[in-house]
Amino acid sequence: MRRRTTTSVPEQERAAREHAQVEEDGLPAEAGGWEFGSLGASANAVTVLRRSAWVLLLAGPVLGAWALLAGPEVVRAEVAGERPAAVAVDSSGPGGFAELFVTAYLEAEEGRAGDAVAAFMPGAGPAAVAGGGGGQVVEQAAAVRVRAVSAGYWAVTVAARVRPAELPVAKPDRDQAEAEPAVGLRYFRVPVRSGASGELAAVALPAEVGALPAGQAPELGYGQAAEPSAADPGVRTLQGFFTSYLAGGGEVDRYMPPGSRLTPITPAPYTSARVERVAEYGTNAPGAAFPEGAQIPEGTRRRLLVDVTAADRAGTERPLTYAVALKARDGRWEVEAVEAAPLLAAGSGVADKRSE
Repeated sequence: MRRRTTTSVPEQERAAREHAQVEEDGLPAEAGGWEFGSLGASANAVTVLRRSAWVLLLAGPVLGAWALLAGPEVVRAEVAGERPAAVAVDSSGPGGFAELFVTAYLEAEEGRAGDAVAAFMPGAGPAAVAGGGGGQVVEQAAAVRVRAVSAGYWAVTVAARVRPAELPVAKPDRDQAEAEPAVGLRYFRVPVRSGASGELAAVALPAEVGALPAGQAPELGYGQAAEPSAADPGVRTLQGFFTSYLAGGGEVDRYMPPGSRLTPITPAPYTSARVERVAEYGTNAPGAAFPEGAQIPEGTRRRLLVDVTAADRAGTERPLTYAVALKARDGRWEVEAVEAAPLLAAGSGVADKRSE
């Protein structure tokens, strides 16, 4: 009888551990310290990495184009010689400067004209003006035309109302008084330049020029004017509004929509105001479409040109003209706005090129 050979328990445990070690050694660890517990997990990880690589490869051109478009804007250095001179946005700057210059120039006392000119025309010496104006007073000066010659350079025409200075105490005879020149309106053109920082200077002395030609009145966009109709409820709104606005006859808020900020003139310059004539946009019969008692659709608007006669405390009457917009609310008319300027007819809004 053969003896059956048996393996001891310690030897079996050692063999099992060696077999497990061989299987574990057959799956190397991933670089970077990550270990996968099974072949299936490794396959999944490889698939994810492969797909990620394809996504990055396909997205490369798109990301590159986006980087070019969204990249920082290249800022080019500005050449000092190409920088334009400062330009005043509002022509009131050179216009007001020219008014002051002409006034100082005309009223300069004899022997001091150079000093008066130098304050507006730097570099002009005392010899720039031989003698002086003297003997005359500028009662009023206003820039009536500001024409741009180039960037930061204007030709300003100033109208000046000039009268002789006060005569000596000795009263002249009648013939001499009749020979004295009356107050006259004269025109002077002044070249005004803006410096790099916006400062203004006269380029030359004023040049006296002829009067500007009278312009043609543009055609307005309203229909024919007519006397206010008593059957037009909008007229009553206008009458009450102007009485309150000009003559202090109550609150203007009652004639305007809520939230309006128009305030009456205070102190009231007139004691009464009455509507004389009304012209309406789109019709020659103001108010005919909205007679007394007619239903007024909510939000309906009317554009009117209103002639008003206002009387002051001395009884002097003055004609005034207002462009007004009415709007219907809750079955009545309200003054929606006192407009800045009347409506012009189509084709009448072209500016005079000479004044640009």
